[in-house]
Amino acid sequence: MNKIILTFFLIAFICTSYGQTTPKLRRVDKSLVNRNDTLSNVSSRNKSNKNIKNKEAKITDYLIISYKNDTTFVDTTLTIQKEYKYNYLRKDEFNLMPFSNIGQTYNTLSYNFQSVSLLPKFGARARHFNYMEIEDINYYNVPTPLTDLMYKSAFEQGQLLDAFFTVNTSKQFNFSIAYKGLRSLGNYQNILTSTGNFRFTTSYKTKNEKYVANMHFVSQDLLNQENGGLTDQSVEFFESGETDFDDRGVLEVNFQDAENILRGKRFYINQKYNIINKSDSISFNNLNIAHTMSLEDKSYLYEQTTQTNFFGPGFKSRDLRDRVTLEELTNQLQLNYSNNIIGSVQFNANHVNYNYGYNKLVVLNQSTITNRLKGDVFSVGGKYKKQIKNFNLQGELGVNVSGDFNGNFLKATTSYKLNNDLSASAQINHNTVAPNYNAQLYQSDYINYNWENKFNTVKTQQLAFNLNSKKIANITLDLTTINDYVYFKKDEATDTQPIATVKPLQNDKSITYLRLKLNKEIKYRNFALNNTVMYQNVNDENQVFNVPQIITRNTLYYSNHLFKKALFLQTGITLNYFTAYNMDAYDPLLAEFYTQNDQEFGNFPRLDFFVNAKIRQTRIYLKAEHFNAAFTGRNYYSAPNTPFRDFKVRFGLVWNFFL
Repeated sequence: MNKIILTFFLIAFICTSYGQTTPKLRRVDKSLVNRNDTLSNVSSRNKSNKNIKNKEAKITDYLIISYKNDTTFVDTTLTIQKEYKYNYLRKDEFNLMPFSNIGQTYNTLSYNFQSVSLLPKFGARARHFNYMEIEDINYYNVPTPLTDLMYKSAFEQGQLLDAFFTVNTSKQFNFSIAYKGLRSLGNYQNILTSTGNFRFTTSYKTKNEKYVANMHFVSQDLLNQENGGLTDQSVEFFESGETDFDDRGVLEVNFQDAENILRGKRFYINQKYNIINKSDSISFNNLNIAHTMSLEDKSYLYEQTTQTNFFGPGFKSRDLRDRVTLEELTNQLQLNYSNNIIGSVQFNANHVNYNYGYNKLVVLNQSTITNRLKGDVFSVGGKYKKQIKNFNLQGELGVNVSGDFNGNFLKATTSYKLNNDLSASAQINHNTVAPNYNAQLYQSDYINYNWENKFNTVKTQQLAFNLNSKKIANITLDLTTINDYVYFKKDEATDTQPIATVKPLQNDKSITYLRLKLNKEIKYRNFALNNTVMYQNVNDENQVFNVPQIITRNTLYYSNHLFKKALFLQTGITLNYFTAYNMDAYDPLLAEFYTQNDQEFGNFPRLDFFVNAKIRQTRIYLKAEHFNAAFTGRNYYSAPNTPFRDFKVRFGLVWNFFL
């Protein structure tokens, strides 16, 4: 892999010797533009291009291209959606409950089972919220060099910085380089976070656009110190509200000598060659072959200085170290044909070579636990897309035809645009996939965390309906059925095993999961009330799948231009709330959440006051987070024995440079 990476970088830096020129404007997918900013609005606001040194360049020339080849452009506006995404993940956290320190994990309040996966996932899912997958990496085409800087203060010692730079050295070649780094000490004992996400992308196309290639290299390391949460006595001290415990560092935790870290490196290339590329006013025909390759190495490491009874007995008493790796090489060949009569059709064939496991064998209770799951999986699939006036039809399917893992998926979507304001869509999803690797095989220096399981495949079926309208509301309804659901749960304590520990289990009953989500913004002059409400209902006989019944986020804010429109101000209050439920608990050894039905958490409001401003291409953010913490009760938790953060004032900015 090192040879591949070295060759990749040499090619990229040699190509940078070409001069910079302005690329032609590509087609922009208007559906991907921010909801509050139409294409014409954003273009008109940036029409003068006062902050761009190349006066011929427009903001709509700065293109962002997704891994699916959907295209939008850089958006420098300040909206309430930007406020929701100004966080560590740079994503809307509506369905997530953060832990007290930035960079820790999140408890999930709502799940979307819209999956097209054919292979099990790595495991340690609690560490993956900030792990950038293939679909999280974008590619660029810009007329002048572009820089994006994001900064936000952290908790106690540390900062968060995400720096990005991209340039086109010619019409045919672009590269970008970015790094997101975080270090935050946190307010409780032993919860320091230190993470880094390095990204390098490059795009190339020939002058006649016969050959097009997008490549990226990503290196990530996500480290967290772990303390197992507060002790039961410290929970009482926390809830008492006594001033002696306002310094959260004095509260006792279950242990202070453990940490886990997820590391990953990935090289990815997506290239295609156009055999037929004919388009005129009468006919449209396109035939191309494409190849996608991904080579990824992952590892998860848990280290602890001394053995603790929190996880039960160990094979040794000091220097415990659990490390698991996954090497995965994926190749896909595609044949794509599109025609203005039949639409777009794709046929693909896939090969995956995987190697998951450990460098040792474990003998436990006179049984040997293997150390490796490795092999090859071959699959075939296809896609279809057709646009008929305002009616759109899309479909995708795949199936494993050989290998140790069974899997298949089917995804079909139909949508119709009734007018400029109202559109509706319906979707069906079916997925069958093997459980995650860490549920099938796990080894640890802790005796009870060793297992080898042969679970059935997990089967999900989902029906979803969407209605999008600014005048009415944005409404989403989905109904999911889950069979053979695999989950983690603490087993029962016995005389031979007095300490209950977490194990993977498979549900033998069917789970029915309903979600109804509504989003509506009401405006009056310079005031607006943005509301997002979700209702959830679960029919689960064994009570292994728990979510809150109601989740709501409501923001009342004021927006206006000041100082002769030199500054755009946005200020308001956001309420976050979810009803009480049996919230999942967190296991730091596995870096997984597990089901518990002993305690209910939730039913507490979180109020944030924010003042945001935009000056030229700079967005400034100031927020008083959870300012109601001191007067609405000390019952706020992110997981059992894990309190949410207290009141904190944080600030930061996002700054774009157009050279």
